Amino acid sequence: MIRAAIATLLSASLFAGALSFAAPAAAEAPAFGLPLACRIGETCFIQNYVDEDSGPGWRDHACGRLSYDGHDGTDFRLPDYTAMDKGVAVLAAASGTVLRVRDGMEDVNVNVIGRDTVMKVGGGNAVIIDHGDGWQTAYLHMKRGSVAVTPGQRVEAGQRLGDVGLSGLTEFPHLHFGVRHNGAVVDPFVGQQPFTACNQPMAPLWNAATAKALAYRPTAGLSAGFATRRVPEAEPARHGEFAGEVLTPDAPLLVLWSDIMGVRDGDTQRIRILDGDGRTLFDNSKGITGDKAVWFAYQGLKRPASGWPNGPYKGIVTLSRDGKTVVTLERRLDVR
Repeated sequence: MIRAAIATLLSASLFAGALSFAAPAAAEAPAFGLPLACRIGETCFIQNYVDEDSGPGWRDHACGRLSYDGHDGTDFRLPDYTAMDKGVAVLAAASGTVLRVRDGMEDVNVNVIGRDTVMKVGGGNAVIIDHGDGWQTAYLHMKRGSVAVTPGQRVEAGQRLGDVGLSGLTEFPHLHFGVRHNGAVVDPFVGQQPFTACNQPMAPLWNAATAKALAYRPTAGLSAGFATRRVPEAEPARHGEFAGEVLTPDAPLLVLWSDIMGVRDGDTQRIRILDGDGRTLFDNSKGITGDKAVWFAYQGLKRPASGWPNGPYKGIVTLSRDGKTVVTLERRLDVR
């Protein structure tokens, strides 16, 4: 299971002074907007929500599995590293005053540098904003060198704070967005009342347009593509290594890969490859065992003795659950 940082806001000195209060303040919560410039379900996805299970297990506010034990924020992930490299702006979810910032940490997968290296600064490059009356928001794992605000600065809702990155204790490019009131974690999908049961009435803190855009999606297709020279691996694919692939006469493979989040035990993945005349060259379905936070898979063909048929080719990846298709990804491959 891919996990983001356990980004408890009290875990680093950057946040400690900003999260202590003399007394609770009874005040209406801010109405938060989307904290990054993306299209939910297309160019960004929610990988993890606040963990609402008080025990050793975990569940999100919809009683799904998009969380992990102790997670205290909402993780808006990008589909791959290429999107991060192009730049996706982090935005102030509401107006307020910048309290703390950190910048300068490298954007690198924690599995490469080791958890001990970043454990004490797990939030990575970050911005903390005070919205008044005990309300604060945190924006973690931002891109090195991108933080565009300074402590004491007034920011307006929607103002750019920096860019989404891969700094701190994290395995994929994303923004960890955290909300606190008087130092206590608040799930913006639930509101100020405590979470006690599935399907309870909730009072989300998002503004109306953002709440609509953030309708719960337990599963999403992140990316897909073809590989023709070698068997694809997850990290190179996410770094864009197979972008722009074309099929040459001597290509040894014709493989279709996909990256899907929120896969569940019992789901079925089907991969099809069609030639330029619409004929099926490859069609195979595979049952999935166990829940997967992210599922990278590939299937395909070796070059036939007679050579590759006419292109361009079409690849179709579907994920089915309980007889219904929940993800469809389509890609085209040109021939040189």
